[in-house]
Amino acid sequence: MREDDLARVLAIEQRAYGFPWTQGNFGDSLQAGCEAVLRVDAQDDILGYFVAMAGVDEMHLLNLTVAPEHQRKGHARALMAAVIACARALPATSLLLEVRLGNARARDIYARCGFAEIGRRPRYYPAAHGAREDALVLRLALDPGSTATP
Repeated sequence: MREDDLARVLAIEQRAYGFPWTQGNFGDSLQAGCEAVLRVDAQDDILGYFVAMAGVDEMHLLNLTVAPEHQRKGHARALMAAVIACARALPATSLLLEVRLGNARARDIYARCGFAEIGRRPRYYPAAHGAREDALVLRLALDPGSTATP
């Protein structure tokens, strides 16, 4: 992902979420050197993307999104495999993320990939009508030498 991809990424982000990331969120992530990867088709249409931040012995998945019209076609799983490969290349011993408590589809994908709940962040995400929604903190333990993907 590059700065000149952001208009297309933002269009997907706004279709996918009620509380999307902003151009500033993506721009700051690119400027900070986060891993930012697009999944595109043969026509260079963006199917999905992820943004992840490397830390000491870990990687933190900040955003993983599949365009709504391309969901349920295996793209989230392919993007997750790419995130895991990036984390193992660091090498990281764990991959962390937050997910909305109410996002059952994402939670199911993460569970199938082997993530385990390690905590909760109360009122972490904005929600409708000024409310806030809890986030679950999930962790995937990694063997940096392994090439297996979920």
